[in-house]
Amino acid sequence: MPDTDTPATPGPEEDVVDLLLAQHAQIEQLFLLVIGGTGDTRRDAFDDLVKLLAAHETAEEEVVHPLARTLPGGGGDAMVDDRLDEERQAKETLQTLIKGGVDADGFDTGIVLLRDAVLLHARHEERYEFPQLRQHVPVDRLRSLATAVRAAEASAPTRPHPSAQSAKGNLAAGPVLAVIDRVRDAVRKPSES
Repeated sequence: MPDTDTPATPGPEEDVVDLLLAQHAQIEQLFLLVIGGTGDTRRDAFDDLVKLLAAHETAEEEVVHPLARTLPGGGGDAMVDDRLDEERQAKETLQTLIKGGVDADGFDTGIVLLRDAVLLHARHEERYEFPQLRQHVPVDRLRSLATAVRAAEASAPTRPHPSAQSAKGNLAAGPVLAVIDRVRDAVRKPSES
């Protein structure tokens, strides 16, 4: 079983795009474990997936998307708005799956739909957003953004909160939601919420 508790850590030469690509691969592996797993293996993989998706999307919303809006060429706002809409829909689906739990009727169908939506979203970022970042942002800034993403993830909620979907919303509500989520997680796993 891959180490899914430890997110990919950027090395000194890796940048924010490298980090996010590694996380996309980790997310894909977790989906395989959830969809193909049973019992505690499935439940644990789902809990890891929930935490990684929440942290990953919070970091993108706080660090990557605001920068992407400012890139030359004039399409940044539309590109980011499309990604945020995809993220909102995925968060809502994920929230429904969390409420029902891995043993609920409809979980199998829901997790496959979520996987397809999340992986399509990741491909959109990889095709449209990440190349723009690499083309227009200096390498040293991309490397420093990997550190900023790590900081955002450290204070991110551990479950989806569709209402906190902007950099301002995450910065204002994120730390409070993160504390609440971590207290809940100390008492029970996300799949038991």
